[in-house]
Amino acid sequence: MRRTLPSLAILALACLLTASCDPGGSTSSAGTTTAPAAADPATPAEDGPEPAPATTGPAAPPEPTVAGTTAAPPKPAPKKVPALTCKQLAGAHVGSTKVPYQGYADYLPLAEGVWSGEDGDTVTLQKPCGIGDLDGDGAADAVGAVALKSGGSGTFYTLVVWRNADGEPVYRSLAELDDRTPVVSITVSGGRAKVVWLTRSAERSMAELDIRRTSYYQLSGSTFTEVSHTDAPYKP
Repeated sequence: MRRTLPSLAILALACLLTASCDPGGSTSSAGTTTAPAAADPATPAEDGPEPAPATTGPAAPPEPTVAGTTAAPPKPAPKKVPALTCKQLAGAHVGSTKVPYQGYADYLPLAEGVWSGEDGDTVTLQKPCGIGDLDGDGAADAVGAVALKSGGSGTFYTLVVWRNADGEPVYRSLAELDDRTPVVSITVSGGRAKVVWLTRSAERSMAELDIRRTSYYQLSGSTFTEVSHTDAPYKP
C-alpha cells in the first residue's frame, strides 16, 4: 500500500520549487526573491518642463524701442499788434466810470478830435502825442493831451493815456496839469513818458508863463504819475 505526504508538506515543497510565497517580492530565474529597489534621491525625475524661476517683485517694464526722434511742432509766433497812431486818438474816448475826466460820470467820445457838451463845455485833442509801450506788454500805447474850455477864460490841460488793445486805442488813465499850461511835446521811451509843458512860478499871474518844465510819467495800473521833473526858464 503506497503512502502519501501530508498536504501541508506538499504545499511547502511546491513554493520552494516555483516561486516565493512573499507577495511583495520578485522571483529570479533561480528562484531567489529580490526586494523592490528604492528610488534614488540623486537620480533626476523623468524629463519634463523646468519650473519657472521664483520672482521677488513686479517684473520690470520692457525697454522702449525708439524707431526715431520726432521733433515737437514749433510754437506759433506771438501775435504782432500794430502800434497806435496819433491820428487814431481823434476818434478815441476820454474818461470812464472808473477813471473819470473832469468830473464827468461817463466817457466822452471824441469826433475829429473834439467833444462838445450840452452845457457848452468843449474838449479838444492837442497836437502833441507820444507813442510807445507803457505797460510792458510789447504793444505801443499812446499818450496825448486834451484841453477843456468851459466858457470862461480858463483852459484846463490834461494828459491822457490810451492803451493798445489789438491796434485800437482804449482809454486807460490821465494826469491833470493846470489851467493855461499848454503841452509842448510828448515822447515815450523805456516805459516812461517824457512831457515838456509850460507853467508858471507861484508869484506869477495865470497869464504869465515863465517855466519850461520837463516831467517824466509812469503808468501803474490805472494811475499815471509824475515821478520826476526839471525846470528851465521860459520867455515867450
